[in-house]
Amino acid sequence: MKALKAYFVALVVLWSTLALAEDERQLSISVGDWPPFFVKSEPGQGAVARLVRDIFAAEGYKVEFHFLPWKRAYREAANGKHDATAIWMHTTDRQKDFLYSEPVMNERFVLFYRKDTPIEWNQMQDLANLKLGGSIGYSYGPEFDSAIESGILNVEWVASTELNFRRLLFGRIDAFPEEINVGYYILRRETDPQEARRITHHPEPILENQSFLLFPANEPETQALLEVFNKRLRIFRENGRYDTYFETNPQASLNKAR
Repeated sequence: MKALKAYFVALVVLWSTLALAEDERQLSISVGDWPPFFVKSEPGQGAVARLVRDIFAAEGYKVEFHFLPWKRAYREAANGKHDATAIWMHTTDRQKDFLYSEPVMNERFVLFYRKDTPIEWNQMQDLANLKLGGSIGYSYGPEFDSAIESGILNVEWVASTELNFRRLLFGRIDAFPEEINVGYYILRRETDPQEARRITHHPEPILENQSFLLFPANEPETQALLEVFNKRLRIFRENGRYDTYFETNPQASLNKAR
């Protein structure tokens, strides 16, 4: 009798587990590695990864992030391989492929440079004689992108922010743009402290903007997912939970961090 009772209990547990698994829909989101906001190797995978995951979890979805090169992350999501891709600034050309969520976060891009070779600038033309770095797949905003296309700016593209910092320290480039928290996070993580202190940033932002979760425009579930995400994001903002995901962002100062 005890054995039979245990058997039935096990069946009930199994059925309950299967029912929960069926209720919790799986979502695939393509992302680029962008610490501290998306970090493949860290628990929780970064501040914005935790935010997006928790927003969907509150609506009964389980998110799996697929870390890819930025261009591939965009292309695969646009082709419907993923339910969304994160996070991207607004550009007109992306509207043909995606629907935009409400803003997920604010960003501030600045120019990083060596302290022994300071730069001054107020307009794009002031950067014309510099050898600049950039990360493949990034946009640094309409004004910066337009200056590249018109030949005002000389930009050498590499695969990552880490490579740009190395090239900067070796004198192969004069400066490069990056989101301020991302830049200092990677600088501290990837560079010897003495070397890191050779780097600073210009206070004038290259770009201040908002970034968004993008949902493939032609997929049947997109509108429902967009509405679910936006609704819960608003709730997170209104009840103060949103702010807790960004309380431990790196400060944009090596002096404060060391």
